[in-house]
Amino acid sequence: MWRPGNCRCRLDPALLFVCALRLVAQVEPSDLSYHLAPAKALSRLDREQITLLEKLNRADAAHLSRLAKLIVPSRWHLDPLTYSPMPLTVPRLSSQPKAIVVDLSAQVFGAYESGNLVRWGPVSSGDRRHQTPSGLYYLNWNARIRISSENDTWVMPWYFNFCSRRGLGLHQYTLPGRPASHGCIRLLLSDAKWLFHWGEDGRSLRTTSFCNMERPCSSSAAMTSGALDPG
Repeated sequence: MWRPGNCRCRLDPALLFVCALRLVAQVEPSDLSYHLAPAKALSRLDREQITLLEKLNRADAAHLSRLAKLIVPSRWHLDPLTYSPMPLTVPRLSSQPKAIVVDLSAQVFGAYESGNLVRWGPVSSGDRRHQTPSGLYYLNWNARIRISSENDTWVMPWYFNFCSRRGLGLHQYTLPGRPASHGCIRLLLSDAKWLFHWGEDGRSLRTTSFCNMERPCSSSAAMTSGALDPG
């Protein structure tokens, strides 16, 4: 298993997996479907509906109205996990108290406890010039507010570092609906705050590449083939 030599963590194991390929859609209720709708329809929606649209469209509320079309579900107010593109269970992670999977292609994360999905949400990873690397990492340390060492105007709330050498972390920042960061993994405010406390007990975090991009395969296949095995 590949390990980034200069990004090792000193904490106890809870895993983060960052993968490069899209996950297979979760099994959904037979009457749940999705369609495209104009962004102007946002004015008729409540806060819970807006939150779901942020997840489905990988964009924060401020950027939803800037999208030409929005992905909208046929049913609202279901269990949030019902809408997740991430697998509800990952048997390979059943022995791990905590794990996070970040799918760079789908721009989404899933948080797991003993192999069971407990939360999911959108991300914005590195743009074309600053791509977030797939690989195996650990959560190193966190900070309520972190100022970037590259540019002191970049303020990163609810920050959790996973590679000190490159200054990469998960944190709250704008989500425009596409990869736009300088390598970090951006999260919605609610997700960043949740992760900050969820991982605050000293659990570690790993990322691993599920598949070779030149030979596509489904992430669910990788999850059952051993690609998520720790070690």
